[in-house]
Amino acid sequence: MTEGSKGLPPRTAASRPGSAKKTAPKPKKKKKKGSVWIKIMFAVLSVLILIMFYVGYLAYVATNAVDTIGTVNNIVVPEEESVKKKPTGMVLLGIDSRENGGGLNTDVMLVAIFNPNTKSASVVSIPRDSVLQVDGYRERKANANYSTFFNNARTEKKMDKEAAEKEAKKEIRDMLSKYFGVDLKYTGIINFKGFTDVVDALDGVEVNVEMDMRYRDTADGTNINLSKGQQVLDGKNALDYVRYRKSNQGTAESSDFDRNRREMEVIGAIFDKMKSFEGVTKYDKVIGAVGNNLTLDMPPSEIKNMLSTYLGMGSSDIAFQALSGTWKSPYVYVDSTSLEEARAVLQAKMAE
Repeated sequence: MTEGSKGLPPRTAASRPGSAKKTAPKPKKKKKKGSVWIKIMFAVLSVLILIMFYVGYLAYVATNAVDTIGTVNNIVVPEEESVKKKPTGMVLLGIDSRENGGGLNTDVMLVAIFNPNTKSASVVSIPRDSVLQVDGYRERKANANYSTFFNNARTEKKMDKEAAEKEAKKEIRDMLSKYFGVDLKYTGIINFKGFTDVVDALDGVEVNVEMDMRYRDTADGTNINLSKGQQVLDGKNALDYVRYRKSNQGTAESSDFDRNRREMEVIGAIFDKMKSFEGVTKYDKVIGAVGNNLTLDMPPSEIKNMLSTYLGMGSSDIAFQALSGTWKSPYVYVDSTSLEEARAVLQAKMAE
């Protein structure tokens, strides 16, 4: 049967199989460039506002912490002498202030020079058992000097506790200034809890524990139990890692020189963690932890200048050096070459 028979109308092209009329695609609506830029600007502005609020919050936390840390409030430092303008030398002491042990002996002794021109620092670590031979000072273990100065101020000079602490900080600073041949202007003291709190505020630091470490002392509650390997240590274990020396649990023992090396390793890890994005979000906790556990004979205004000048400094910006020597019970006798190298490092940083 042909098309047109029985009165049917002839097929058109549109009615034939496979010849359905294609609908022309609707033109896409062009997005207005203005609306895209508005969204981008809104997002950027939102981020900036959040940053401003966070910075403002940090400033608030820092101000409260600085008021707690700073022990000198009646000194105005001229602009040209400020830590943000001139290299600054300081002594940093770590004291075991646990309830069941410790005292005023300084298990951690650091001398540091900070240079604002290069945003860098040089740090020398002093073994706790080393005998420091300085004209005018009696020879004793290095970690006993601060406590001796403090006790003398209390008993011989009849000073109250606050005045004795101030006197002892000055004495240890003057002594170490002579020993290293650099001008040390401030002394800071942090207790063991401050160290653990800072590490915990950062949710731990990653280190490579070089060997199994086991030591237990029921008298002061020490219980060191670390296994060899790369790992993230919380505050308690980071402190154990730094302090480990003797073993009564079958593991290899360590030395003061090993302690100093591990001490610098963990300090470097703390600085690197703080420099990371994760660490930046925890600045408020870190500042709070420091503020609760550190005293520094520096005006609060200068502490703020230190924070603003050196915030963001990492381990690559810090030159670590440790005094070395020979152990002859009960002292470590510092090697003259090691001492000269340490002096040169500190003096070079001061002169940059």
